[in-house]
Amino acid sequence: MKKILLLLCLVAFAGCEKKYDNIIQPKPLNFQVTSINQISSVTYNPADSLVKFYIAFNSVEGVQSVFLDIYSPNYNKLNSAPVTLSPDNSFSGGNYYSAKFPLSKYYSSGNYTVKYFVTLSDGSTRQVAEQSFKYFNGQNNSAPVISNLVMPDTVSFDQQFIFSVSAADSNGLSDISQVYYELYRPDNSPVINSQGISKFPLSDKGDTQASGDVTAGDGIFTNKLTIPTGQQTGNWTFKFHAVDLSGALSNELSKTLTVK
Repeated sequence: MKKILLLLCLVAFAGCEKKYDNIIQPKPLNFQVTSINQISSVTYNPADSLVKFYIAFNSVEGVQSVFLDIYSPNYNKLNSAPVTLSPDNSFSGGNYYSAKFPLSKYYSSGNYTVKYFVTLSDGSTRQVAEQSFKYFNGQNNSAPVISNLVMPDTVSFDQQFIFSVSAADSNGLSDISQVYYELYRPDNSPVINSQGISKFPLSDKGDTQASGDVTAGDGIFTNKLTIPTGQQTGNWTFKFHAVDLSGALSNELSKTLTVK
């Protein structure tokens, strides 16, 4: 009897179960992307810094608007508002939308990403295409420079301490790919973590809790560390470098920290 009741309950539950496919699965689009401008590289032109981007569709049914976002090599979005693409009749055939966007000489050289979006007639937004291209800002590349190393002279085991260096680049702070330190024990053996990493990054993201960095984007790169009990007593050596997006290496700063 119990088995029969259980079976009836399951049948009743299945019969009343709602279908959520229309929520989980997005509606298919009524159009397809047929082309985007295949830019492989762009070099800054002081006479005309505007770069034209376009996208074409086989149909514009359901298309309310088209826009794009552009991201730098550090994946920072360049445009503060969506860049609207307008219908462009200068192309023959198809449904083309285009827009021009200025690329400044102050932007870092490197790989840039463009994401294309469509706002549909129902108000929803879909990303429909993506491309990348290399940008050269036309400026002579200079290696970054680091200075103003701040670190205590002496610490005890299990004592957390904060250290920082200032980094600058004549091609712009955004051209700095990483600021890092390498650490050597008193016996001169390098510190390598369990992932095989020996170059440890400093942060300029204003993430006080994680790294001790107070202000994001001010060119002061910071980290914090604790030397645990059981490690070697004596003079530990820190060596600091910065590297830019082209791979150019900065000068070196070093500091001896006495651990006791």
